[in-house]
Amino acid sequence: MADRPAAGGQVDSRATEPYGRHRPRLGAEVLIVLGLSLGQSAVYALVNIVARLAEEAPLAEQATALNPSRSPRPYLDLTYQLLSIGFALVPVALALYLLSEPGRRATARIGLNLARPWRTLGAGVVLAALIGVPGLGLYLAGRELGVTVEVQAATLDAYWWTVPVLLLSALQNALLEEVVVAGYLVERLEQLGWRPAAVLVTSALMRGAYHLYQGFGPFLGNLVMGLIFAEYYRRRRRTMPLVIAHTLIDVVAFVGYTLLPEQVLSFLGL
Repeated sequence: MADRPAAGGQVDSRATEPYGRHRPRLGAEVLIVLGLSLGQSAVYALVNIVARLAEEAPLAEQATALNPSRSPRPYLDLTYQLLSIGFALVPVALALYLLSEPGRRATARIGLNLARPWRTLGAGVVLAALIGVPGLGLYLAGRELGVTVEVQAATLDAYWWTVPVLLLSALQNALLEEVVVAGYLVERLEQLGWRPAAVLVTSALMRGAYHLYQGFGPFLGNLVMGLIFAEYYRRRRRTMPLVIAHTLIDVVAFVGYTLLPEQVLSFLGL
């Protein structure tokens, strides 16, 4: 890497310092970012699954709601929903800020843009199909085996804003998970000198861990998804196709849950 001139024409020595000299700081940064976002969710999910296993009712008879109503008053519920979505994106802004460099935006660094839009969209659709269909199969298999709880993708009442909020929630989930776990985490672990296999497994385990509250089927499904998405990012340095794929998967789950007839939902075990 060439030396970068600082203000006044002086060479900024910090730009040429190897990452090895900053590993403790980078490691602490990763723990802080994860502790404020999905790492915190993973810890709660682990405690939650232990609590579920301690219940008298088996996992197959338990349920969890992904998008619950937060108030019986429609506009207060809408306010809570939008606040929850907005504050959930703060760790995304933090990760992008920390990844930014002088003269290069973090969005360009991790490919969170629409460069080559049709190719990006096509890759996202292919990834969504590759992950979504087997993921539903793993969920159904987990329900049959009794190791997965009933996942209620949306329990919001039917208001004019229900579908738009569910769409925003799907996009928020995609941005949070793909920017933090696929983009930020892979970048930082590589800078810390981790080997590719360790990077992929760590990213995938993190993704699976914060879905443990849904049971072991979703944990396994998201573990596989994490391996595929982390490897895609490692090779392509593009998070936008991952965001598109993740958004499509969640939109089908969230909005489809509200639109499908009760008989179909019952048949799918949803």
